[in-house]
This record gives sequence, structure tokens and C-alpha cells, in this order.
Amino acid sequence: MALIALCVMVFLWQLSLGARGGNLAVYSFGLVPAVLFGYAELPEPLRVVPPWMSVVTSMFMHGGFLHIAGNMLYLWIFGNNVEDSMGRGRFVVFYLLCGTAAAMAQSFAAPTSEVPMVGASGAIGGVLGAYLVLHPRANVGVFFWFIIIVRVISVPAVLVLGFWFVGQILSGVTTPTSDDSGGVAFWAHVGGFVMGAALIPVFKRPEVRLLEPPHSRPFEVVPPGTRLRRGSVPEAGDRRRPFR
Repeated sequence: MALIALCVMVFLWQLSLGARGGNLAVYSFGLVPAVLFGYAELPEPLRVVPPWMSVVTSMFMHGGFLHIAGNMLYLWIFGNNVEDSMGRGRFVVFYLLCGTAAAMAQSFAAPTSEVPMVGASGAIGGVLGAYLVLHPRANVGVFFWFIIIVRVISVPAVLVLGFWFVGQILSGVTTPTSDDSGGVAFWAHVGGFVMGAALIPVFKRPEVRLLEPPHSRPFEVVPPGTRLRRGSVPEAGDRRRPFR
């Protein structure tokens, strides 16, 4: 997906700046709520983009390897089905709107914070919200680990994503909102998720039905030698995407 490639390229650019340069870039292109709402100003050398534009630029910045790896994994797993439901152009607009809603939700939660906010997780939260409305009965492959037992199990999307959403709300409520400390932007995740669920009926193509199983699962493991039933592999001319 183009969005994944763009995020990776931006992250590589951040790494090329070195530790100090990358830190300054986070302030220049990240979203600082206090600057957005006029409570503070960045030093002149860091004023690269207008404060309102940082709402968008911050979506493509990340704070570390684990940050971008986790976000891109979620976008890769769930994004293809959501993109298929509306088309590439609409998906980009949808993604940016969800990211904007996420950024504003977190900014309103701590309007005087001078800590920059970066990451695609709010926009990806919108993708998760849309997926839940589109395919709540889909089976999502999740890793199950207990002592020495490791395997992939199938769990309905409504449980996986519903549990994630409730967890974000509880974490947002129980985690003190400090204007001077960073951390996980729980309210950005919540805001993006709600926006995605609300926008999908408007952005989907007319022939796409809500609450339907997807053509492909977000994550599926097929053991070697498994005999596939008819219809599980797209035939010639079938426009469905293959399993990923």
C-alpha cells in the first residue's frame, strides 16, 4: 500500500537526520497541541509548516522502530479490505479524515500540552473502526501464547476490535492527562476509531454491504497439504484480492 510506503520513507528520512535532527523534526512536523491552539509558539527555526498542517504531517512521523512496525502491521492486515470497500482515492481521503479526528481528540484532551504527537495509530484506529462495521463476523488470526504453547487462533473481529476499543477508553480514563509528559495517545485511538465507524457508510461503494464477511481474512494460516475448497482461491477474472 502506498500509505505504508510513504510512512516507511518518512521514517527512514527521520533516521537519516541523526538523533538530534530527528528530535527536532518531530517538533517541526509533529502536532503540538499548545501550538495548534495558540498557547505556545515553536522557536523560529522549527516553524517549518503552519500549525494546522501539522495535523496531517504528524500522521506520517513515528517515534521509533516498534512504533512504526506495529502501526504498519495493523494497516497492512486490516487496510486492504477497507480500501477494497471504497477504492484507493476515497481510502486516502478517509484515512486522512480519521487521522485528523484522532489528532483533534487527543489535542482537546490536553490542549496546553507542549509534547509533540506523532504516529499513524489514530488514522489506523479509523481503519479498525471501519473494518468492525464492515466485517464484524470475520475471523481474525491472533497469536495465542501460554507458557510454551504458541499458536494462531481465530477470533471474531467484533471481539478483537471491540476489546481493543474498550481498552483504549479505559486506558484513557485511568491514565492521567499530563501536559508535560508523553506516552500513548489513547484518545487519538478512540477518536479515530469512532470517526472510521461513522464514515464507512458514506465512503463505501453502493454495492458494498455492511456487516458482511470479507473476501479474504485479515490473517490466515493454511497448513501444508490442506485441500482448499472450491471458491477459496480466486479464479481468472476474479477481482478479489488474494489472502495476505
